[in-house]
Amino acid sequence: MFVPPNEGARLMEDCYRIDDPNRILSPGLVLFRELVEANTDAMIEVAGGIERLRPHCKTHKMREVAEMQVARGITKHKAATFAEAEMLAQAGAKDVFLAYNIVGPNIARVVAYRKAFPDVRLSVTGDDVTCLDQLARAVSDAGTDVDVFLDIDPGRNRTGLRVGERARLLYRQIVDAKGLNPAGFHFYDGHQHHSSLEQRKAAIRSEWEPMLVFRNTLEGEGMPVPAIVCGGTPQFPVYASLRDRALELSPGTCIFHDAGYGEKCPDLEMFRPAVLVLTRVMSRPTENRVTFDVGTKAVASDPPMGTRVVLPEIPDAEQVLQNEEHLVVETALADEWKPGDHTLAIPRHICPTVALHRQVTVVSEGQIVDEWDVVARDRLLTV
Repeated sequence: MFVPPNEGARLMEDCYRIDDPNRILSPGLVLFRELVEANTDAMIEVAGGIERLRPHCKTHKMREVAEMQVARGITKHKAATFAEAEMLAQAGAKDVFLAYNIVGPNIARVVAYRKAFPDVRLSVTGDDVTCLDQLARAVSDAGTDVDVFLDIDPGRNRTGLRVGERARLLYRQIVDAKGLNPAGFHFYDGHQHHSSLEQRKAAIRSEWEPMLVFRNTLEGEGMPVPAIVCGGTPQFPVYASLRDRALELSPGTCIFHDAGYGEKCPDLEMFRPAVLVLTRVMSRPTENRVTFDVGTKAVASDPPMGTRVVLPEIPDAEQVLQNEEHLVVETALADEWKPGDHTLAIPRHICPTVALHRQVTVVSEGQIVDEWDVVARDRLLTV
Protein backbone atom coordinates (compact mmCIF):
# COMPACT_ATOMS: atom_id res chain seq x y z
CA MET A 1 0.00 0.00 0.00
CA PHE A 2 0.99 3.65 -0.26
CA VAL A 3 1.69 5.13 3.17
CA PRO A 4 0.53 8.75 3.58
CA PRO A 5 3.15 11.31 4.62
CA ASN A 6 1.73 11.68 8.13
CA GLU A 7 2.58 8.03 8.66
CA GLY A 8 6.20 8.70 7.80
CA ALA A 9 7.76 8.44 11.25
CA ARG A 10 5.96 5.18 11.99
CA LEU A 11 6.86 3.85 8.54
CA MET A 12 10.56 4.32 9.11
CA GLU A 13 10.43 2.74 12.55
CA ASP A 14 8.65 -0.46 11.58
CA CYS A 15 9.14 -2.67 8.56
CA TYR A 16 11.67 -0.27 6.98
CA ARG A 17 14.07 -0.30 9.93
CA ILE A 18 17.78 -0.44 9.09
CA ASP A 19 19.91 -0.96 12.18
CA ASP A 20 23.21 0.04 10.56
CA PRO A 21 22.53 2.42 7.66
CA ASN A 22 26.15 3.57 7.65
CA ARG A 23 27.02 0.34 5.83
CA ILE A 24 24.98 1.45 2.81
CA LEU A 25 26.46 3.79 0.26
CA SER A 26 24.04 6.40 -0.99
CA PRO A 27 22.10 6.73 -3.09
CA GLY A 28 21.54 3.01 -2.64
CA LEU A 29 18.69 0.68 -3.43
CA VAL A 30 17.45 -1.25 -0.38
CA LEU A 31 15.29 -4.37 -0.62
CA PHE A 32 13.25 -5.34 2.44
CA ARG A 33 13.01 -9.09 2.17
CA GLU A 34 9.95 -9.69 4.32
CA LEU A 35 7.98 -7.17 2.27
CA VAL A 36 9.01 -8.82 -1.01
CA GLU A 37 7.89 -12.15 0.41
CA ALA A 38 4.61 -10.63 1.58
CA ASN A 39 4.00 -9.06 -1.84
CA THR A 40 4.70 -12.41 -3.48
CA ASP A 41 2.21 -14.14 -1.21
CA ALA A 42 -0.36 -11.39 -1.85
CA MET A 43 0.12 -11.84 -5.59
CA ILE A 44 -0.62 -15.55 -5.29
CA GLU A 45 -3.67 -14.84 -3.14
CA VAL A 46 -5.10 -12.29 -5.58
CA ALA A 47 -4.54 -14.70 -8.47
CA GLY A 48 -6.42 -17.44 -6.67
CA GLY A 49 -3.54 -19.88 -7.05
CA ILE A 50 -0.09 -20.23 -8.56
CA GLU A 51 -1.37 -22.10 -11.62
CA ARG A 52 -2.89 -18.90 -13.05
CA LEU A 53 0.24 -16.79 -12.60
CA ARG A 54 2.91 -15.83 -15.09
CA PRO A 55 4.63 -12.96 -13.24
CA HIS A 56 6.77 -10.51 -15.19
CA CYS A 57 10.40 -10.17 -14.07
CA LYS A 58 10.99 -6.81 -15.78
CA THR A 59 10.62 -5.01 -12.44
CA HIS A 60 13.04 -6.99 -10.29
CA LYS A 61 15.56 -8.42 -12.80
CA MET A 62 17.14 -10.51 -10.02
CA ARG A 63 17.86 -14.22 -9.89
CA GLU A 64 17.12 -14.39 -6.16
CA VAL A 65 13.63 -12.95 -6.56
CA ALA A 66 12.92 -15.38 -9.39
CA GLU A 67 14.17 -18.22 -7.19
CA MET A 68 11.78 -17.06 -4.47
CA GLN A 69 8.90 -17.39 -6.92
CA VAL A 70 10.08 -20.77 -8.23
CA ALA A 71 10.35 -22.03 -4.64
CA ARG A 72 6.70 -21.11 -4.13
CA GLY A 73 5.78 -23.31 -7.10
CA ILE A 74 5.32 -20.61 -9.74
CA THR A 75 6.21 -22.45 -12.95
CA LYS A 76 5.43 -19.86 -15.64
CA HIS A 77 7.32 -16.60 -16.01
CA LYS A 78 7.40 -13.58 -18.31
CA ALA A 79 10.32 -11.47 -19.52
CA ALA A 80 10.96 -8.50 -21.80
CA THR A 81 14.59 -9.17 -22.80
CA PHE A 82 16.81 -12.15 -23.52
CA ALA A 83 18.89 -11.25 -20.48
CA GLU A 84 15.79 -11.54 -18.31
CA ALA A 85 14.82 -14.79 -20.01
CA GLU A 86 18.30 -16.20 -19.37
CA MET A 87 18.22 -15.05 -15.76
CA LEU A 88 14.91 -16.86 -15.28
CA ALA A 89 16.32 -20.07 -16.73
CA GLN A 90 19.31 -19.84 -14.42
CA ALA A 91 16.90 -19.42 -11.50
CA GLY A 92 15.16 -22.69 -12.34
CA ALA A 93 12.20 -21.49 -14.39
CA LYS A 94 11.04 -24.07 -16.93
CA ASP A 95 8.44 -22.04 -18.85
CA VAL A 96 9.65 -18.62 -20.01
CA PHE A 97 7.64 -16.23 -22.14
CA LEU A 98 9.74 -13.52 -23.81
CA ALA A 99 6.96 -11.00 -24.47
CA TYR A 100 8.81 -9.14 -27.16
CA ASN A 101 8.50 -9.33 -30.93
CA ILE A 102 11.55 -11.09 -32.33
CA VAL A 103 13.32 -9.10 -35.04
CA GLY A 104 16.84 -8.72 -36.45
CA PRO A 105 19.68 -10.37 -34.48
CA ASN A 106 17.23 -11.60 -31.84
CA ILE A 107 16.08 -14.28 -34.29
CA ALA A 108 19.45 -15.99 -33.97
CA ARG A 109 19.29 -15.52 -30.21
CA VAL A 110 16.11 -17.62 -30.09
CA VAL A 111 18.09 -20.49 -31.58
CA ALA A 112 20.99 -19.89 -29.19
CA TYR A 113 18.64 -19.82 -26.19
CA ARG A 114 16.92 -23.05 -27.21
CA LYS A 115 20.32 -24.74 -27.49
CA ALA A 116 21.57 -23.31 -24.20
CA PHE A 117 18.41 -24.22 -22.26
CA PRO A 118 16.82 -27.18 -24.06
CA ASP A 119 14.68 -28.11 -21.04
CA VAL A 120 13.07 -24.66 -20.87
CA ARG A 121 9.89 -24.02 -22.81
CA LEU A 122 10.52 -20.72 -24.61
CA SER A 123 7.74 -18.65 -26.11
CA VAL A 124 7.88 -15.29 -27.86
CA THR A 125 5.45 -12.83 -29.45
CA GLY A 126 4.95 -11.93 -33.09
CA ASP A 127 2.85 -9.53 -35.15
CA ASP A 128 4.62 -9.46 -38.52
CA VAL A 129 4.42 -11.91 -41.45
CA THR A 130 8.02 -11.51 -42.61
CA CYS A 131 9.64 -11.66 -39.18
CA LEU A 132 7.66 -14.77 -38.24
CA ASP A 133 8.70 -16.41 -41.52
CA GLN A 134 12.35 -15.62 -40.76
CA LEU A 135 11.97 -16.99 -37.24
CA ALA A 136 10.34 -20.18 -38.49
CA ARG A 137 13.14 -20.83 -40.98
CA ALA A 138 15.84 -20.13 -38.39
CA VAL A 139 14.52 -22.51 -35.73
CA SER A 140 13.56 -25.16 -38.26
CA ASP A 141 17.00 -25.09 -39.89
CA ALA A 142 18.53 -25.47 -36.42
CA GLY A 143 16.39 -28.52 -35.69
CA THR A 144 14.47 -26.88 -32.87
CA ASP A 145 11.21 -25.00 -32.36
CA VAL A 146 9.67 -22.14 -30.40
CA ASP A 147 6.21 -21.32 -29.12
CA VAL A 148 4.68 -18.09 -30.46
CA PHE A 149 1.96 -15.90 -28.97
CA LEU A 150 0.10 -13.68 -31.39
CA ASP A 151 0.49 -10.13 -30.12
CA ILE A 152 -3.02 -8.68 -29.93
CA ASP A 153 -3.43 -4.89 -29.80
CA PRO A 154 -6.03 -4.11 -27.09
CA GLY A 155 -6.29 -0.47 -28.15
CA ARG A 156 -2.88 0.70 -26.98
CA ASN A 157 -1.51 1.06 -30.52
CA ARG A 158 2.01 0.15 -29.47
CA THR A 159 2.49 -3.34 -30.89
CA GLY A 160 0.25 -6.12 -32.11
CA LEU A 161 -2.74 -6.46 -34.39
CA ARG A 162 -6.34 -5.63 -33.69
CA VAL A 163 -8.63 -8.65 -33.76
CA GLY A 164 -9.85 -9.26 -37.29
CA GLU A 165 -8.82 -10.77 -40.60
CA ARG A 166 -5.13 -9.75 -40.52
CA ALA A 167 -4.75 -11.25 -37.07
CA ARG A 168 -6.58 -14.41 -38.15
CA LEU A 169 -4.30 -14.90 -41.16
CA LEU A 170 -1.19 -14.31 -39.08
CA TYR A 171 -2.25 -16.83 -36.48
CA ARG A 172 -2.89 -19.32 -39.28
CA GLN A 173 0.70 -18.71 -40.39
CA ILE A 174 1.92 -19.53 -36.89
CA VAL A 175 -0.19 -22.69 -36.78
CA ASP A 176 1.03 -23.91 -40.17
CA ALA A 177 4.72 -22.91 -39.96
CA LYS A 178 7.32 -25.59 -39.36
CA GLY A 179 9.24 -24.78 -36.20
CA LEU A 180 6.53 -22.55 -34.68
CA ASN A 181 4.00 -23.78 -32.13
CA PRO A 182 0.84 -21.72 -31.56
CA ALA A 183 0.82 -20.62 -27.93
CA GLY A 184 -2.22 -18.33 -27.90
CA PHE A 185 -2.52 -14.55 -27.46
CA HIS A 186 -0.53 -11.88 -25.70
CA PHE A 187 -3.00 -9.20 -24.61
CA TYR A 188 -1.20 -6.41 -22.74
CA ASP A 189 -3.52 -3.51 -21.97
CA GLY A 190 -1.12 -1.50 -19.82
CA HIS A 191 -2.89 1.75 -20.66
CA GLN A 192 -5.92 0.73 -18.60
CA HIS A 193 -4.99 2.10 -15.19
CA HIS A 194 -7.99 4.18 -14.15
CA SER A 195 -8.03 5.05 -10.47
CA SER A 196 -11.58 3.79 -10.21
CA LEU A 197 -11.66 0.01 -10.14
CA GLU A 198 -15.11 0.01 -11.72
CA GLN A 199 -13.93 2.21 -14.60
CA ARG A 200 -10.90 -0.04 -15.04
CA LYS A 201 -13.14 -3.12 -15.17
CA ALA A 202 -15.40 -1.55 -17.78
CA ALA A 203 -12.47 -0.43 -19.96
CA ILE A 204 -10.80 -3.84 -19.80
CA ARG A 205 -13.98 -5.76 -20.58
CA SER A 206 -14.66 -3.57 -23.62
CA GLU A 207 -11.54 -5.03 -25.27
CA TRP A 208 -11.48 -8.43 -23.57
CA GLU A 209 -14.89 -9.59 -24.76
CA PRO A 210 -14.29 -9.03 -28.52
CA MET A 211 -10.97 -10.81 -28.12
CA LEU A 212 -12.76 -13.84 -26.65
CA VAL A 213 -15.11 -13.90 -29.64
CA PHE A 214 -12.03 -13.86 -31.88
CA ARG A 215 -10.49 -16.71 -29.85
CA ASN A 216 -13.63 -18.78 -30.24
CA THR A 217 -13.65 -18.13 -34.00
CA LEU A 218 -10.08 -19.38 -34.40
CA GLU A 219 -10.73 -22.47 -32.33
CA GLY A 220 -13.82 -23.13 -34.40
CA GLU A 221 -11.53 -23.20 -37.44
CA GLY A 222 -9.29 -25.78 -35.81
CA MET A 223 -6.59 -23.39 -34.56
CA PRO A 224 -5.67 -24.03 -30.90
CA VAL A 225 -5.41 -21.03 -28.55
CA PRO A 226 -3.94 -22.64 -25.41
CA ALA A 227 -3.31 -19.47 -23.38
CA ILE A 228 -4.09 -15.77 -23.20
CA VAL A 229 -1.48 -13.80 -21.23
CA CYS A 230 -3.08 -10.62 -19.93
CA GLY A 231 -2.38 -7.34 -18.22
CA GLY A 232 0.10 -5.91 -15.76
CA THR A 233 -0.24 -4.84 -12.14
CA PRO A 234 -3.16 -2.34 -12.41
CA GLN A 235 -5.14 -4.79 -14.51
CA PHE A 236 -4.22 -7.77 -12.32
CA PRO A 237 -7.19 -7.69 -9.88
CA VAL A 238 -9.64 -7.31 -12.77
CA TYR A 239 -8.34 -10.31 -14.70
CA ALA A 240 -7.99 -12.29 -11.47
CA SER A 241 -11.76 -11.96 -11.03
CA LEU A 242 -12.38 -13.60 -14.41
CA ARG A 243 -12.61 -17.34 -14.89
CA ASP A 244 -11.44 -18.31 -18.35
CA ARG A 245 -9.72 -21.63 -19.03
CA ALA A 246 -6.88 -19.97 -21.01
CA LEU A 247 -6.22 -16.92 -18.82
CA GLU A 248 -2.72 -16.30 -17.47
CA LEU A 249 -2.04 -13.31 -15.21
CA SER A 250 1.22 -11.40 -15.60
CA PRO A 251 1.66 -8.70 -12.93
CA GLY A 252 5.16 -7.34 -12.53
CA THR A 253 5.43 -4.11 -10.54
CA CYS A 254 3.51 -5.43 -7.53
CA ILE A 255 6.42 -7.62 -6.44
CA PHE A 256 8.18 -4.41 -5.32
CA HIS A 257 5.29 -1.92 -5.67
CA ASP A 258 5.85 1.84 -5.75
CA ALA A 259 4.30 5.20 -4.91
CA GLY A 260 2.87 5.59 -8.41
CA TYR A 261 0.51 2.62 -8.34
CA GLY A 262 0.03 3.06 -4.61
CA GLU A 263 -1.56 6.46 -5.23
CA LYS A 264 -3.16 5.78 -8.62
CA CYS A 265 -4.80 2.45 -7.80
CA PRO A 266 -5.97 2.35 -4.17
CA ASP A 267 -7.44 -1.13 -4.70
CA LEU A 268 -3.85 -2.44 -4.77
CA GLU A 269 -3.62 -1.87 -1.02
CA MET A 270 -2.57 -5.48 -0.45
CA PHE A 271 0.91 -4.57 -1.80
CA ARG A 272 3.51 -2.40 -0.05
CA PRO A 273 6.62 -0.65 -1.38
CA ALA A 274 9.39 -3.18 -0.77
CA VAL A 275 12.38 -1.54 -2.48
CA LEU A 276 13.33 2.01 -1.52
CA VAL A 277 16.26 4.34 -2.11
CA LEU A 278 18.43 5.28 0.86
CA THR A 279 19.55 8.87 0.35
CA ARG A 280 21.62 11.32 2.42
CA VAL A 281 21.63 15.04 2.91
CA MET A 282 24.62 16.46 1.06
CA SER A 283 23.98 20.18 1.55
CA ARG A 284 21.82 22.79 3.27
CA PRO A 285 22.08 25.61 0.66
CA THR A 286 19.41 27.91 2.17
CA GLU A 287 17.44 28.07 5.38
CA ASN A 288 14.48 26.21 3.87
CA ARG A 289 16.26 23.93 1.41
CA VAL A 290 17.72 20.44 1.87
CA THR A 291 19.72 18.78 -0.90
CA PHE A 292 19.75 14.98 -1.09
CA ASP A 293 21.97 12.75 -3.25
CA VAL A 294 19.08 10.96 -5.03
CA GLY A 295 19.40 12.41 -8.53
CA THR A 296 18.09 11.13 -11.83
CA LYS A 297 20.89 8.56 -11.97
CA ALA A 298 19.38 6.88 -8.90
CA VAL A 299 15.62 7.06 -9.44
CA ALA A 300 13.36 6.89 -12.48
CA SER A 301 12.93 10.26 -14.16
CA ASP A 302 9.95 9.42 -16.37
CA PRO A 303 7.46 10.81 -13.80
CA PRO A 304 7.20 14.61 -13.93
CA MET A 305 9.75 16.67 -12.05
CA GLY A 306 8.73 17.12 -8.45
CA THR A 307 6.94 13.77 -8.20
CA ARG A 308 9.68 11.19 -8.74
CA VAL A 309 9.96 10.13 -5.10
CA VAL A 310 7.95 10.30 -1.91
CA LEU A 311 9.84 11.28 1.26
CA PRO A 312 7.68 9.98 4.12
CA GLU A 313 9.81 11.64 6.80
CA ILE A 314 9.42 15.08 5.19
CA PRO A 315 5.66 15.32 4.65
CA ASP A 316 5.71 18.91 3.36
CA ALA A 317 8.70 18.43 1.02
CA GLU A 318 8.39 20.32 -2.27
CA GLN A 319 10.84 18.92 -4.81
CA VAL A 320 12.03 22.07 -6.58
CA LEU A 321 15.09 20.83 -8.47
CA GLN A 322 16.54 17.50 -9.56
CA ASN A 323 19.71 16.92 -11.54
CA GLU A 324 21.79 13.84 -12.20
CA GLU A 325 23.22 13.70 -8.66
CA HIS A 326 21.00 16.04 -6.62
CA LEU A 327 17.44 16.41 -5.35
CA VAL A 328 16.62 19.76 -3.75
CA VAL A 329 13.54 20.06 -1.57
CA GLU A 330 12.03 23.00 0.24
CA THR A 331 10.49 22.29 3.62
CA ALA A 332 9.55 24.04 6.84
CA LEU A 333 11.38 21.17 8.55
CA ALA A 334 14.75 22.02 6.99
CA ASP A 335 16.36 22.82 10.35
CA GLU A 336 15.81 19.21 11.40
CA TRP A 337 18.19 17.99 8.67
CA LYS A 338 21.96 18.30 8.44
CA PRO A 339 24.55 16.98 5.96
CA GLY A 340 25.09 13.26 6.45
CA ASP A 341 21.57 12.52 7.70
CA HIS A 342 19.80 9.75 5.81
CA THR A 343 16.23 8.95 4.90
CA LEU A 344 14.34 6.56 2.64
CA ALA A 345 12.70 7.66 -0.60
CA ILE A 346 9.85 5.68 -2.16
CA PRO A 347 10.24 5.71 -5.97
CA ARG A 348 7.16 6.68 -7.93
CA HIS A 349 8.18 4.27 -10.72
CA ILE A 350 10.18 1.34 -9.40
CA CYS A 351 10.83 -0.61 -12.62
CA PRO A 352 13.33 1.79 -14.29
CA THR A 353 14.65 2.72 -10.85
CA VAL A 354 15.86 -0.85 -10.31
CA ALA A 355 17.56 -0.83 -13.71
CA LEU A 356 19.69 2.14 -12.62
CA HIS A 357 21.41 0.09 -9.89
CA ARG A 358 23.89 -2.77 -10.19
CA GLN A 359 23.05 -4.19 -6.77
CA VAL A 360 20.49 -3.98 -3.99
CA THR A 361 21.22 -4.20 -0.29
CA VAL A 362 18.98 -6.81 1.29
CA VAL A 363 17.59 -6.05 4.75
CA SER A 364 15.75 -8.55 6.94
CA GLU A 365 14.30 -7.57 10.32
CA GLY A 366 16.52 -4.50 10.36
CA GLN A 367 19.73 -6.38 9.60
CA ILE A 368 21.75 -6.14 6.39
CA VAL A 369 21.92 -9.76 5.30
CA ASP A 370 23.02 -9.79 1.65
CA GLU A 371 23.58 -8.00 -1.62
CA TRP A 372 21.81 -9.13 -4.77
CA ASP A 373 22.95 -8.31 -8.28
CA VAL A 374 20.45 -6.74 -10.66
CA VAL A 375 21.84 -9.11 -13.24
CA ALA A 376 19.28 -8.63 -15.99
CA ARG A 377 19.71 -4.85 -16.17
CA ASP A 378 22.17 -5.70 -18.96
CA ARG A 379 20.77 -6.47 -22.39
CA LEU A 380 23.16 -9.40 -22.89
CA LEU A 381 24.37 -12.09 -20.50
CA THR A 382 25.69 -15.00 -22.59
CA VAL A 383 22.94 -15.65 -25.15
